[in-house]
Amino acid sequence: MTELESPDVKVPELRIPEMALVVLVGVSGSGKSYFARRHFAPTQVVSSDHCRGVVSDDENDQSATADAFDLLHYIVRKRLRRGLLTVVDATNVQPRSREQFVRIAKEHDVLAVAIVLDVPESVAMERNAARTDRDLPGHVVPRQRRELRRGLRGLHREFKRAYVLRDEEIDRAVITYERPWSDRRHLTGPFDLIGDVHGCRAELEDLLTELGYAIERDPLGRPVGAAHPGGRTAVFLGDLVDRGPDTPGVLRLVMGMVAAGAALCVPGNHENKLVRALKGRRVTVGHGLAESLEQLGNEPEEFREAALAFMDGLVSHLVLDAGRLVVAHAGLKEAYHGRASGRVRSFALYGETTGETDEYGLPVRYPWANDYRGDAVVVYGHTPVPEPEWVNNTLCVDTGCVFGGRLTALRYPEKSLVSVPAHEVWYEPVRPLAAEAAAAPGSHRESGVLRVTDVREAVETRLMGRVNVRDENVWPALEVMSRFGVDPRWLVYLPPTMAPAPTSALDGYLEHPAEAFAAYRRQGVARVVCEEKHMGSRAVVVVARDERVAADRFGADDGTTGAVYTRTGRAFFPDPATTEEFLARVRAAAGGLFTDLETGWLVLDCELMPWSAKAVELLRTQYAATGAAARAALPMAAGVLDRAAARGLGVAALRDRVVRRSANAELFRDAYARYCWPTEGLKGLRLAPFQVLAGEGRSYAERDHLWHLEVAGRLAAADEELFAPTRSHVLDLNGDESAAVAWWTELTAAGGEGMVVKPLPPDGGGAGPAPAGPDGERRLVQPGLKCRGREYLRIIYGPDYTEPEHLERLRQRSLGRKRSLAMREYALGLEALDRLAAGEPLWRVHQAVFGVLALESEPVDPRL
Repeated sequence: MTELESPDVKVPELRIPEMALVVLVGVSGSGKSYFARRHFAPTQVVSSDHCRGVVSDDENDQSATADAFDLLHYIVRKRLRRGLLTVVDATNVQPRSREQFVRIAKEHDVLAVAIVLDVPESVAMERNAARTDRDLPGHVVPRQRRELRRGLRGLHREFKRAYVLRDEEIDRAVITYERPWSDRRHLTGPFDLIGDVHGCRAELEDLLTELGYAIERDPLGRPVGAAHPGGRTAVFLGDLVDRGPDTPGVLRLVMGMVAAGAALCVPGNHENKLVRALKGRRVTVGHGLAESLEQLGNEPEEFREAALAFMDGLVSHLVLDAGRLVVAHAGLKEAYHGRASGRVRSFALYGETTGETDEYGLPVRYPWANDYRGDAVVVYGHTPVPEPEWVNNTLCVDTGCVFGGRLTALRYPEKSLVSVPAHEVWYEPVRPLAAEAAAAPGSHRESGVLRVTDVREAVETRLMGRVNVRDENVWPALEVMSRFGVDPRWLVYLPPTMAPAPTSALDGYLEHPAEAFAAYRRQGVARVVCEEKHMGSRAVVVVARDERVAADRFGADDGTTGAVYTRTGRAFFPDPATTEEFLARVRAAAGGLFTDLETGWLVLDCELMPWSAKAVELLRTQYAATGAAARAALPMAAGVLDRAAARGLGVAALRDRVVRRSANAELFRDAYARYCWPTEGLKGLRLAPFQVLAGEGRSYAERDHLWHLEVAGRLAAADEELFAPTRSHVLDLNGDESAAVAWWTELTAAGGEGMVVKPLPPDGGGAGPAPAGPDGERRLVQPGLKCRGREYLRIIYGPDYTEPEHLERLRQRSLGRKRSLAMREYALGLEALDRLAAGEPLWRVHQAVFGVLALESEPVDPRL
């Protein structure tokens, strides 16, 4: 076997990158398909014959060849975009055929590898003659053979790696896979990611000491290595050299750490230029290169050679921690992660420029971080910033040490920053440090803006995996939120809808606690808590401890300290001053919580009462109008029927029905009137919190519900005028449930809306998975089942819903879609809170928030 990149060396194996495009080359009958089946998975092979059959139902239909190759190219592109090894099974004997695949490989920044099966013409002719599925003209194989022989001479210019197999080599060939040089996913850290050092050796020693590394020195006292007693690994993000006072000292220290396995390093643009200069290439000596060349000139030749070999061998970027962390000097957009090409290396070293220059004559860099949507954390340097700032899961840790700033490291996975000050200004920057920050990729607030493409099709959640979102529902949701929603910086959560308890068969009831208890019992839940359901408007309260926290954490630089909004994201109070007055009351009551939970902000799930405070227009135009009309008309109709009956007309049944409807109308009016009372400003408002959703660094949504009720009780006790308590009852589902039913009956008879039944699993969690069922499978359970009172449901289903014929019809209502919707919205809500607590970019939080609103457009009966 001959490898064309080294024609004099016999290589016993075919070395192929794990992410590559393999192009099989050979005449018809050379055994390409058999070779592909032997060495590759069926899904990895894309055959031109198969594509011809797909588009024409006949693999031999040569008139379909153009369409077949269009399909083949499409499949290859899709696979390479997803980073999958792809093998092309076609003759590919003509250079122009191979050229298309080489171009596709370059488009996707993967290596194209050619494997040529060079069999004698007689063998190929014999095999084709034995095939019953194809009648190949006799001139085809000789022509293909001539084209192949002509093309072999230039194959090494087409492919960086190409193999030619002849005779028995085809059967003896062994394929081995190579991981990309950048693939260090097996290294999980913990890591200390260090920004641009630029020859500041003393500051680097300070930082390593601050990080807990023990520095090793040679007999001359020079640092030659460092190790962390806790097994941490330092990761240097490039630009070790130039500008500063001791480039050789920095290189000696870093090279020693890398050689000992205590550090990793990627190259910066300054290393790239220094390597070219040391190799004798023509370069412009500027931006601190002269200092490095002078300092290295004072070092021994063997050190310069070792430094050159070290810098020249650095890989453009590294993918670490199972793909969760990517490091590159200038950053790296998601499409380039783990790939290798000149384009990828250039981006990792220099970033991407717009082609313009600023007032300092320096290139304007494209803000790639604003567009970043990857799951991997990307940490980089290159462009100095006064303060590191997370932008879309990316962080620049170059804080301009050589310019008099600081040398900074990010501890990973802790995501905490450690920095030391520069000893002095070692190099005057062309562009001031503050101006550098403005030019940094992704340093603009626009990076948090959600895009339609971020929500389309599906949102990935921890609880349920991919939650599908219909495209036709996304646009209305974005329209509603953009026109009517609160300031998006505060819009961090939308509460999910809630599924009702299974329909009851008890006489006169549509919903009853016994059905909710039975539903949870069937799913293996041992305990539940029954929480009073307040009749008001669902309210999300986001409150910061002070203006500084609001500005630092939420970017609210307008003096606002939070928001109070409905379950569709609309502000409760049109006047911002009223909102701030309300938040001040909440903040005062929650003062101890900020300390106990070690947070500067809280997100609360609440009910704001009375119902009329937000729904006054709905009450006046719908409920009150219906009630008034019924109470005026039905008694008059009953009177008319009484007089008709006195004359001997047979209207008794109709009269009874009208009388019942009149009574129902009275009950209907009484039902909604219980939830209405006058308010003025904050006077008369009651807030019933029932869940603390999140704080800094932590989501509380899945905590034991009893903990949430205890916190709600603390708030109610702190301000009894504003806060309303939430009563509750805990029930062991293996015991007597009569007390819980009696509690619900008493609650609803006194005018209460009803209750929400929530699971209390043995592990103290929230909704989560239920205990294993009989088949050992763990299942998700509803986070809550609402069980509404008999009279409250009159508001929902109308005054006469309790009439037997109506009740029987309502019992046929289908709850499956509502249950599914409640679970999906709950999963999205948890995802939003997880991302918020973790400090993820605002667009990532909004991705889940808008998913909830989009799901609300699904065709589900709103009365359920």
